[in-house]
Amino acid sequence: MHAITSCLESTPPVSERAAARLRKTTQLKNLLRSAQLEFILEAHNGISARIAEEAGFKGIWASGLAISAQFGVRDNNEASWTQVVDMLEFMSDATSIPILLDGDTGYGNFNNMRRLVRKLEQRGIGGVCIEDKIFPKTNSFIDGERQPLADVAEFCGKIAAGKDSQADDDFCVVARVEALIAGWDVPEALRRAEAYRRAGADGILIHSKLSRPDQILEFAAEWGNRAPLVIVPTKYYSTPVEVFRKAKISLVIWANHLIRSAVSAMQNVAEQIQRDEGLIDVEDRIASVDEIFRLQGADELAAAQERYSSGRRDITAIVLGASRGDDLASLTSDRPKLMLPVGGKPLLRHLVDKFKKRGIDQIMVVAGYKAETIDVSGVEVLVNDRYAATGELVSLARALDRFTDDMVVLYGDLLFRSYILRDLMENDAEITVVVDSSSQTRPTASGSDDFAFCSEPDDRSTWGQAVTLTRITRSAHCGDKQADGRWIGMMRVRGAGRRWLEEAMAALGAQADFDRLGMPDLLNFLVASGRTVRVWYIHGHWLDVNSVQDLECAGNFAAGQS
Repeated sequence: MHAITSCLESTPPVSERAAARLRKTTQLKNLLRSAQLEFILEAHNGISARIAEEAGFKGIWASGLAISAQFGVRDNNEASWTQVVDMLEFMSDATSIPILLDGDTGYGNFNNMRRLVRKLEQRGIGGVCIEDKIFPKTNSFIDGERQPLADVAEFCGKIAAGKDSQADDDFCVVARVEALIAGWDVPEALRRAEAYRRAGADGILIHSKLSRPDQILEFAAEWGNRAPLVIVPTKYYSTPVEVFRKAKISLVIWANHLIRSAVSAMQNVAEQIQRDEGLIDVEDRIASVDEIFRLQGADELAAAQERYSSGRRDITAIVLGASRGDDLASLTSDRPKLMLPVGGKPLLRHLVDKFKKRGIDQIMVVAGYKAETIDVSGVEVLVNDRYAATGELVSLARALDRFTDDMVVLYGDLLFRSYILRDLMENDAEITVVVDSSSQTRPTASGSDDFAFCSEPDDRSTWGQAVTLTRITRSAHCGDKQADGRWIGMMRVRGAGRRWLEEAMAALGAQADFDRLGMPDLLNFLVASGRTVRVWYIHGHWLDVNSVQDLECAGNFAAGQS
């Protein structure tokens, strides 16, 4: 069907309303550069992040210790960086204040750092703090003096790689100096900090495990406010904050107190429930279920349902997945392509999960080859018995009586980032197709590209272009015109678009060659009939599975998508 596109090379579109607000990166940079002493608080998941914001904090410290603890693993890079980034996405979605990630050592070398920065920007994270130790790291308060420090030049390269990779000028990279933790003196800490500043660090975090702030204050005096200075007074917590103000500290991080308080509270409650074999003495001193609902945003959801769901039509998804996948060899000897495992679950399961996340619960799968092996819950299976000798329109015709006034039609071998479906569902055109503009003419091994020619090329500097489809072909060039992208095999039909689609299917069904026609033929017929087919441009972030090589790429893609 389609081509593998660049898996994760660009940032999802940002809504106009989000762009109008002060970006989280800018908020964090303002905190670092503030003329007064600022404070941020540790959080480790969505609900703790929301609690921190409601308490009045202007920013959040996504603590490596706390995030690893909530996963139940050690603070030794045992939680993968992708797991950390996934958790950060929940935290970012739950809050409007910036998050500074405790990024350990950057999770590897300069290349890992470059990828990390791109992923953090995609999820709306304000910045990352990296420390000059060796990967995998160990928490600074566990045998800190035995932990070797990174080579200064190598760490400077990592900082520079992060800064060069950021698309947002305000994204912050803070360099954490561990010299004092590792038993070195203040001059060595200053030498390293100055090198990191010159390499492009937006701030310096100086760390100490002493119970008095003497080293920190000596460092701050010598540092002379060359760049914003950040501290973590976990050990010297009894120091009055006025001392930090006089020392011209920029930012104080309360680094692990929400996770520690949560652990203490949970231990006490668990022990009492076990001891009492009841809840009488517990229920009145813990958060109510209604408070949990409030923190989860239940009231907002109820208001949104009232606003958007009144008279709302049910949304249907129709997945075309009748083919075996001939280029997948023996992998499909006993199952269709859409049942191949990707990242530990069938390809179809990935699609169903995406639909469910968007509130699409009516899901039809038009199967053919080995249809009886489809056992993914939450779908209705329709069968095209003539799949081997027919094209996609015969499969679509099997679902004609399931058409609704709002539906998504797509190929069953797709993987895509969640925002693509989200943006498609927010488009109000009668028929909308998703076109990837990231590579207009690059051929693929399968040779089955659906090249899209559109009324306008993709202008990525313009949000929500009013672009329409003019044709889909198998050739990347039509005369002297180059294709504007590729149709990825996903479309939305709503309102009058349903009638247009049914009329087109009836007209094409009367043709002698109907059995051989595919979805591009349907779209071209609609355009030729004068129907407006809206184009929604994306730039990468999807792929399809046509070969064993595609399947290998799909596993990596699924591990990093959201």
